[in-house]
Amino acid sequence: MKILISPAKSIDMTIDIPVPQVTTAQFLKEADTLMNKLSKLSAGKLEKLMHVSRDIAELNVNRNKNWTLPVALSETSKPAVTVFTGEVYRGLNVSSFDTADFLYANENLRILSGLYGILKPLDLLYPYRLEMGTKWAITPKTKNLYDFWGLKLNKALTDELATGEVIINLASSEYFKAIQHKQLKHRLITPVFKEFKNGEYKVIMTYAKNARGSMAHYIIKNKLSHPEDLKAFDSDGYRFDANLSTADEWVFTR
Repeated sequence: MKILISPAKSIDMTIDIPVPQVTTAQFLKEADTLMNKLSKLSAGKLEKLMHVSRDIAELNVNRNKNWTLPVALSETSKPAVTVFTGEVYRGLNVSSFDTADFLYANENLRILSGLYGILKPLDLLYPYRLEMGTKWAITPKTKNLYDFWGLKLNKALTDELATGEVIINLASSEYFKAIQHKQLKHRLITPVFKEFKNGEYKVIMTYAKNARGSMAHYIIKNKLSHPEDLKAFDSDGYRFDANLSTADEWVFTR
């Protein structure tokens, strides 16, 4: 199985988690192209483009101007999965990973990224902020990041998949859109997490994000290889609900 997750908006480069190895992102050339353009934007332009505060815009202006290709482990270049923060990564809880967990994750977990395209967990990254859905015209003919990445992420994922291998989509719709999944020939399962509230089951995004990370954690810790085994997921009180599920959208409720 290949597992897809989204990145986080926030990155904490003060985190130091030991890992068994580091790897290099596949699309550094493309990341460099994007950053060359992004680094020319002022704090005011970033503030409007990314809908962030002036402090966050200024932080990222500084990051962008000092951006370098992340090819060696350093204080400013660390494994992606160890420095992303937020609900998904709280659920993923990589601080609990041992060597076998990190190696399994690097083989099977993929992080979609506006800047880097697609990352293995142990790929090095230099801190950045660039959401996939940002309404940024990179060139007159490239109206957004979906145009920029085109079918590259789809092909990168397809090239890694063995015959019959299944994709578990734990990414947000913003990032999942970037892989152009309708072009994929492999089966794709999307887990959905719902809470019982006011007499009905609803997706509450904060909880759903954490649950996506928890499910990725569950897959990695148990070294799962068969999708059906996901139905036993019961972290944080969730249970598979066959009545609400379809063949490729598996609903977990609590």
